[in-house]
Amino acid sequence: MNQHDILVLYYSRYGATRDLARLIAEGIESIPGAHARLRTVPAVSTVCESTEPSIPADGSPYVEYSDLQECIGLALGSPTRFGNMAAPMKYFWDGSTSEWLGGALIGKPACVFTSTGSLHGGQESTLLTMMVPLLHHGMMILGLPYSESDLMSTSTGGTPYGASHFAHADGRGPISPEEQRLARAQGRRLAQVALKLL
Repeated sequence: MNQHDILVLYYSRYGATRDLARLIAEGIESIPGAHARLRTVPAVSTVCESTEPSIPADGSPYVEYSDLQECIGLALGSPTRFGNMAAPMKYFWDGSTSEWLGGALIGKPACVFTSTGSLHGGQESTLLTMMVPLLHHGMMILGLPYSESDLMSTSTGGTPYGASHFAHADGRGPISPEEQRLARAQGRRLAQVALKLL
């Protein structure tokens, strides 16, 4: 295990949240000594059972609870589902009691990111509610400061609560230059803080 791994954990249905995760990972890896560990969660059925094979056909590997213990920081991403994280991500966190009891994440920095199908599709409420389980785990939450000038000029995604993206109803809207810069900045900030806390 690389002692300087920062976990970038996401769920993505159509690819937009995955693309944001990759940009955040770029930001993390632009900081010397930091390495991004990209992980995802499997989809779940309406009865909350995993519906994917144990190894994904493509993309990032599935997360294991040991990833939480091994990371020095966490970037958590999910598309918005009625102003909250998607069920597969919630299902993963609902199963993290052992890590909570053992304090695996206490004192580690974290940030959140999301993608929505409509411009006012719950980006901020999704980011805020995604912070709740992280706070219960004792993590230190990082937002995006307004020293990132793109927060004042973006007309798509981007919030002080975390990076976000307006993907349009079909999920295929390109990530805007402002959204890209904010995602990378969030990754850099997370890596810088995580390394300072070692």
